[in-house]
Amino acid sequence: MSGIDSASSPKERLRGFGFWFKHLVTSSPSRFAIVVFALLILVFTVLLSLPISSANGSVTPLNDALFTAVSTICVTGLTTVDMATHWSPFGNVLIFIGVNIGGMGVLTLASLMGMVISRKLGLRAKLMAAGDTNPMRAHGGVVNESQTVRLGEVGQLLTTVALSTLLIEGVVALLLYPGLVMAGIDPITALWEAPYYAAMSFTNTGFTPNVGGVAAFADDYLVLTVLMASVFLGSIGFPVIYTLAKHVWHVKRWSLHSKLTLLTTTLLFLLGAVVFLALEFNNPKTFGSMDAADTTFQAFFLSAMTRSGGFNVIDIADLNGSSLVAASMLMFVGGGSASTAGGIKVTTLAVLAIAVWSEAKGRQSVEAFGRRIPSDVQRVGLSVVAWGATIVALSTITIAQITKADISHVLFDVISAFGTVGLSTGLTAELPESATYVLAATIFMGRIGTVTLAAAVAATSRTQYYSLPVERPIVG
Repeated sequence: MSGIDSASSPKERLRGFGFWFKHLVTSSPSRFAIVVFALLILVFTVLLSLPISSANGSVTPLNDALFTAVSTICVTGLTTVDMATHWSPFGNVLIFIGVNIGGMGVLTLASLMGMVISRKLGLRAKLMAAGDTNPMRAHGGVVNESQTVRLGEVGQLLTTVALSTLLIEGVVALLLYPGLVMAGIDPITALWEAPYYAAMSFTNTGFTPNVGGVAAFADDYLVLTVLMASVFLGSIGFPVIYTLAKHVWHVKRWSLHSKLTLLTTTLLFLLGAVVFLALEFNNPKTFGSMDAADTTFQAFFLSAMTRSGGFNVIDIADLNGSSLVAASMLMFVGGGSASTAGGIKVTTLAVLAIAVWSEAKGRQSVEAFGRRIPSDVQRVGLSVVAWGATIVALSTITIAQITKADISHVLFDVISAFGTVGLSTGLTAELPESATYVLAATIFMGRIGTVTLAAAVAATSRTQYYSLPVERPIVG
């Protein structure tokens, strides 16, 4: 009898694990997505640690392999090793695959995996995907017609994610190839560097396969312009790409999310370039040695890369302190929701700015483009900023205490990590082992999103059937 019990015990444990996993997937897709990303990071850490992954055939230290895996899956671009020389062809292929997986996003990836497993999206799966791939829905609730992605469009959205990634990266690679060859890169080498750069730009990662990075193309406007365009497309987000693909010439049919994303992204891009021009035009280490045309172009390129692109022509450490602060602010905002970019997202900034303006004007509701923005979206925006600022502050204090480095450089690299940007003052490559783990955790929290993290921690949403008496505290 005891033999039967011991034989059935593993089956019972397996069945219990199955019930737990099913509950995890169905109760909280946000939590499931975090688990998926964590498992991917674990797998890529092991693979990148193998001798076959390094150029010299040695085992990559755990902290370097883990940090590279996190930076790859979270499409960040920060690195503790020289990406151009450390990895073997096998390692570069792993990184190429990893950034494309990570670029599809946390929740979109989870939805795609669910579709592959079930072969189709059922009603419950569609409700989950519609709620969580929609950038304007950050918590549970009724799925209504105000969604950016409606229930019937979920399958189309997931298809758009995969096809747009392949199509855009393919076109970018074709455009980059002649530019790389004209820049002196061997035609055979350019055959793999062009797709590599295409993936790194569209996913807003910023890894470079050649020594010197994009600085080797500092005078090649074609290559840099293609990279900027690819970064822009990756940073606006898949829902916006989906909207543009359906209604590119019908602006009135664009969703409010698409309008806010495109408008705010464009304004920040132009404003960032003007700010960098004003702050760096007389800096001999950056723009001061360039003519007017080069200075203007490089200012726009730097502004575009702070959207989460991560490529840099000039040495970031040579920027004036005022420019580092301006770049940090742009990186903290990041790109569009449900995109390959990080940060608190441009729609969050737009919603809060509109709310502040409405409050200043004494309006009862927050409105934009003929639509009213509900109060719960505003509360989510405030939560995102508060969580993001808290993560950045704690990480900055911890790393500054460990390294005793210049606080401006620590803050810049931490915000770059949180915003999954990839720009660095050079501090990241010099971090001690303990600090790399802290920065890796910052990257992970920044990529999965503060709202997703909060939703995963709060496993279920509770409905409150009563309200307490109102009392107004003094604010301000």
